[in-house]
Amino acid sequence: MRARNLRLFLAGGLLVTAGLALVVSGFASSSPDGLERVAEDRGFLETARDHLFADGPLADYVVEGVGNERLSTGLSGLIGVLITFGLGLALFALVRSRRPGGGTGRGPGPRGSGPARGSGPAQAPGSGPKPTRAP
Repeated sequence: MRARNLRLFLAGGLLVTAGLALVVSGFASSSPDGLERVAEDRGFLETARDHLFADGPLADYVVEGVGNERLSTGLSGLIGVLITFGLGLALFALVRSRRPGGGTGRGPGPRGSGPARGSGPAQAPGSGPKPTRAP
């Protein structure tokens, strides 16, 4: 039940985030961001050089080849969300697979088997919980 709730939460979060990226990013300001504005105000914007991905398919927050600017920005946001979600999912899967017990959180041993036999503290015979008497 817990794994189902987690999957439902992740799917819902991904849908909401993808929807926001697709719709809301189209309304983003075309004004320069803070760093670009400071460079412009201080007069050293002209000395800036393009980075390695300046000619990439998602450069300047638009998808190359899409004519509608708002749709292009929205698709760029959606692609960014999906890439980020995929990388995060892969990272968590990698971390989980490296945990003892296959990432189940149930200690050593096969998945779902609980702690390995004999892994708990040793108890002397008769040292378990004492029964209580009913009045």
